Amino acid sequence: MTDGRATARTLVLLRHGKAERPEGIADRERALTERGHADAAAAGAWLARHGFLPDVVVCSPARRTRQTWQAAESGMAPNGPAESGMSGPGPAGNGPKPRVRYEPAVYAAETADLLDLLRATDPDAGTVLLVAHNPGISLVSIVLDRVGADREGLRTSGVVVHRVTGDWADLGTAPAPVTARHTARA
Repeated sequence: MTDGRATARTLVLLRHGKAERPEGIADRERALTERGHADAAAAGAWLARHGFLPDVVVCSPARRTRQTWQAAESGMAPNGPAESGMSGPGPAGNGPKPRVRYEPAVYAAETADLLDLLRATDPDAGTVLLVAHNPGISLVSIVLDRVGADREGLRTSGVVVHRVTGDWADLGTAPAPVTARHTARA
């Protein structure tokens, strides 16, 4: 959908934080470790500092991805996690809270499935945050920018930012170069 105005679109990819691996727990129910929570909050703070606040969040319903989004959102708050429960303004207190979609198809999704979900984004959304799992989330980055993407993939709580040059519906067919990246740990 184009109306003659250039619209800046940003896609932020966030891999879930470090998760526990307890025996007898289903993979979808694995929780973040203490470090996973801290790294995800640090990723959210980095996003806020650089102005990458989402209008839309597309998140896997797995426990560790939901917890990653919640920790990242708390990291985006003006004074960190203490303000994560605010009900008015969105992250960093700037405007409305993002629309969050917990999409079952994101869990164990193939690259094409993730791209299809992102292509269905509201055309008016300026910044979309995808919180997902490897290898899918790293492969999306490679498909969008074969030169700029990290071939080794995103680490836990890793962030890569793509500038989307076309409409969301055209994602993957128009250039979407990597413009920034963040890793919570070395």
